[in-house]
Amino acid sequence: MLALLFILFAGMAVGCAVSMVAQRNPLYSAISLIGVFISLACLYVTLAAPFIAAVQVIVYAGAIMVLVVFVIMLLNVEEEERGPLRLRSLVPIAVGLAAVLFAEAAFIIFFVQASPATPTRNISDVGLTSSIGAGLFTTYLLPFEITSILLLMAIVGAITLARRGGLLRADVAVVPGTQVLARDVLDPFVPPDTRPIVAHTTEEVEEQLGLKGVPHLRDE
Repeated sequence: MLALLFILFAGMAVGCAVSMVAQRNPLYSAISLIGVFISLACLYVTLAAPFIAAVQVIVYAGAIMVLVVFVIMLLNVEEEERGPLRLRSLVPIAVGLAAVLFAEAAFIIFFVQASPATPTRNISDVGLTSSIGAGLFTTYLLPFEITSILLLMAIVGAITLARRGGLLRADVAVVPGTQVLARDVLDPFVPPDTRPIVAHTTEEVEEQLGLKGVPHLRDE
């Protein structure tokens, strides 16, 4: 039964991988890659490693592929146009490498399984969720907690950088574009003044501040 499931999921993984390479639309390639990840997760389940299977689906098929699809949609990547093949030697090389891969897979399936030295039962519980949880909260408790602190510091740093990105420097004198800013933000040499300055261009800012024609503003 396990052999049939392995052949089924392995065939699905290989088929999705071929579809990922053959597709010209990057979005379809990303969806095919999700099929590869799910097929690999099913293979991990048949190998008595449910935790690795769950991580495969949650991290790779979930978070990473959502990021990849988001970037593809954001960049609006269109379907690739077929052009002339520059290196024609790549085709026979790819066929040869694929033949070597299938030969290795056939050797493992037929010869290794038939060997009397191949174990027929589970020899380790490393992939089980209970053993991984026990290891994280006993032997590796300190590295686990340090990792959580590092992630928290990364989140705080990202929030801090995001908040600083929208602030102006103290020496900013003229801000082009559609802005509504206080007078003392645009001109640091005047006393504190919270009256708003509404302007659409640099020239309007200079005129309202009384700085029109000052040459050093253009140089900055």
